[in-house]
Amino acid sequence: MKNYLGRKSALSALAGMALVLVGCGESQQETDIEANAQAIQSHLEFLASDLLEGRDTGSQEHEIASAYIAAEFQQMGLEPAGTEGFYQRVPLRTARITPDSQKFTIHQSSGENVELVYPRDFLMGPSVFENESTVTAPLVFVGYGMVSDKFDINDYANLDVEGAIVVMLSGLPDGLPSEEAAHLNSIKTQLAVERGAVGIVSIHTPKRAETRPYERMIFYANAPRVRWVAPNGEPQNAYPEIKGAATINYEVADALFSEVALQPEQIWQQMDEGERPVGMPLGLTVTLEKSSTYEDMDSPNVIAMLPGSDPELKDEYIIYTAHSDHIGPVRSVEGPEEFNNGAMDNASGVSIMLETARMFSDLAASGQRPKRSILFAAVTAEERGLLGADYFANNPTVPIENIVANVNLDMPVLLYTFADVVAFGANHSSLNSAVSTAAEKFSITSSPDPMPEEALFTRSDHYTLVKQGIPSVFLMTGFNSQVEGEDAGAIWHQFLREQYHRPTDEVSTLTEVYGGIRYGAAATFTNINFEIGKTVANAQERPTWNEDSYFGQVFAGDENSIRH
Repeated sequence: MKNYLGRKSALSALAGMALVLVGCGESQQETDIEANAQAIQSHLEFLASDLLEGRDTGSQEHEIASAYIAAEFQQMGLEPAGTEGFYQRVPLRTARITPDSQKFTIHQSSGENVELVYPRDFLMGPSVFENESTVTAPLVFVGYGMVSDKFDINDYANLDVEGAIVVMLSGLPDGLPSEEAAHLNSIKTQLAVERGAVGIVSIHTPKRAETRPYERMIFYANAPRVRWVAPNGEPQNAYPEIKGAATINYEVADALFSEVALQPEQIWQQMDEGERPVGMPLGLTVTLEKSSTYEDMDSPNVIAMLPGSDPELKDEYIIYTAHSDHIGPVRSVEGPEEFNNGAMDNASGVSIMLETARMFSDLAASGQRPKRSILFAAVTAEERGLLGADYFANNPTVPIENIVANVNLDMPVLLYTFADVVAFGANHSSLNSAVSTAAEKFSITSSPDPMPEEALFTRSDHYTLVKQGIPSVFLMTGFNSQVEGEDAGAIWHQFLREQYHRPTDEVSTLTEVYGGIRYGAAATFTNINFEIGKTVANAQERPTWNEDSYFGQVFAGDENSIRH
């Protein structure tokens, strides 16, 4: 670990380099405005350096990253669009579990009690509401715990779960569109609360363990739980009605079904055959207990604006988003402290957004200011649950109904010279046309989602704006390469397997393993995202949801528009 004076000197040098690189050009004609690969490199190497120690939400190092971003916006001549200059501070509550306080007790009809062992048998996170949490209630199995009129699903049919702890299967059933299924999966707790449940036990099934082993979940068992806090002091996207929640290893699931004929092995078989297990009362009572500590803090979104030129359309906005946080340091019991520097996740996305902002600033200086206004938001706490973006979506600094589109930049994997892009969300709205046109301009094709099972459309910051009815697009580098013999898909998956959310997602390791970050490809990726925003900003009509879009129907109503 470098000493403090060395860190301070390097910080100043890197910041100065970035200011020189980004500010070196004179105003250009629109046709000459292109992304500067060296500027992207400068931003990325600073944001992903050990100096910033992984940019953990609430840390001083994330504050430094935020100050750097705000300074870049300022020197570009962009207007502050936060609540305190460029800043919108997000109030947060961070909760941690008290070690050895977790208890999972099964009360059998015979009067005997069975104690599950933490963390081998079950996992339990902290409460953001109470220091001491205890609940004793009967168990009711509710299958996957999903409800959808559109897909004719009701796992709660004929079940009374008022005052009960519901037992549900983790993951998703087969046969549903991946993005829609991911949305339904995200509201399982809400569905249980609406039906009166007081606790949730999720079974980590064998099917789920194939893609996310239970042992990997144990590794993150002590991670804090973070929620943003409303003005009334209540944490949001959390439910005080749920007094206890746990995830159990499928290897001990038999203990929950000891009083009924249905056994876990039958459930696993039903899942493998594509059947939906039917719920039932389990004839047992369970006690869930834990102790938690929590503290309140805040962390900044950094937001800037380029005002539009059209007298009417300038009050409408396109917003670019990129999360500035990452997951901070790793403290190994045996080894030294290491930093999860997040070069690809998401120093790359922030760097591309900063260069996109510079390009729009130069466009305006050339006399070709876009008709609509452009917002640029470096949001915090994405890694803690999309919290900074969700706070902005619920506390916007401009009228939410006037935000017409979102372009999200999250973890473009810039380790190969991509020949195609994947535009998550484009198939749901008229943004698809803007994406295709922008990609074609740079001889890049637009490909369908190569990993629909991952449901990436619901897993980044743009989704919080989708839930406000705003059409959004989230670009990923595709799985085709312009270099003969280069397997881009294999590189992408290798990164996900070996570097994602690990200390090895840092510049020197990526250079060693992959031969360097492809900053030329980063410039192309920036150019495409710039063209998307420019096209939408200058279009006469605002983007619309497709009539058959599930998300348009759920979040924007039946009128095929954002708010009309």
